[in-house]
Amino acid sequence: MNFSINNQDLLEGLNVVTRALSSRPAKQILDGVLIVAQDHRITLTCSDGAMSIEYTNAADVYEDGQVVLPGKILTELIRKMPGGTVSVSVENQRTATIRCQKARSNLAIMSAAEYPEIMHLKHYQTVKIPQKKFRDMISHVTFAIATDENRQILTGCLLEVSRNEARLVSLDGFRLAMQKLFQPFDLPDDTEMVKVIIPGRVINEMSRIIPEDDAFCTLIFDQGRMQCMFGNIRISSVLLAGEYIDYRRIIPSEFKTMAKMNRVVVSDAIDRASLMAREGKSNLVKMSFRGNLLRISSNAELGDVEEEMDIELNGNDIDIAFNAKYLIDVIRNVEDEHLYMHFNSNVSPCVVYSPERQDYLYLILPVRVFQ
Repeated sequence: MNFSINNQDLLEGLNVVTRALSSRPAKQILDGVLIVAQDHRITLTCSDGAMSIEYTNAADVYEDGQVVLPGKILTELIRKMPGGTVSVSVENQRTATIRCQKARSNLAIMSAAEYPEIMHLKHYQTVKIPQKKFRDMISHVTFAIATDENRQILTGCLLEVSRNEARLVSLDGFRLAMQKLFQPFDLPDDTEMVKVIIPGRVINEMSRIIPEDDAFCTLIFDQGRMQCMFGNIRISSVLLAGEYIDYRRIIPSEFKTMAKMNRVVVSDAIDRASLMAREGKSNLVKMSFRGNLLRISSNAELGDVEEEMDIELNGNDIDIAFNAKYLIDVIRNVEDEHLYMHFNSNVSPCVVYSPERQDYLYLILPVRVFQ
């Protein structure tokens, strides 16, 4: 194998694909990056056994071939080399020589024959979605993906796509996040909805790698696996098996109280209250809705915080408390000028959504402190 490529193009590819490397690979071969040089291009691939990322770019290929090199070391080596053209050549089955200007390094190689095969799926169920919109949807729900492996199904993100709408849903037992995208989607004639559970790690990497532009990314689902393709990158992964929680049954259909407030003002107040809340044992922030006034407070052994602000309140007065972190996570993912909080009681879920737009919804469980 022998090829040359621009240093920055190679580094870009390595930075992308090495995101799939595991800190504790099951096999030594999975610590490497598979490089395939063929047909005037190279393809870089890294995998942890469940997720793989591929990157393809044009290159000057003088001799076809494939090799596996240590992924992290190769990336750092290319990063520290001078700019310009990098050449990679393998003249025996033991080492690869990497040159850039007057710099030269040799790396021990691993056999490409031992690298697991990356399956390219047939177009069984295909969904095309604008990259920027999809990335935005992902970024607003990942905070609510569960990390507790004892509830594995919740460590993934539910994707539902019908003919006129796409939904991403995550929940961890304390809060729920949902994003919607309203637009036509082409589905197979015999399919009314595509419904899959994407592993949390995969959906997080997608949000970091998918470009913020108006091009489309293509999602393919087939027999418990998925692929996400955009530009010259392909992410492949197994899907989580099982039934996701019926989130529709969790969300109340009507409310006794609705409060409208300035999002920035209430966010800043809760941030200040959380400073004291973190010093307490329960990290609680209390919210008291009375008429058109909201009082936010927290206390600990070191002291207390309390402040008031004007709001618009429709319905019953209510006193309610939340874990400060869960509350802040939700508010930070609302981008509207106004924040709408909907309640039924101080022990039932608070739902955050805007009556003026229907593309997001968040749910937070309160902490029982009021009788």
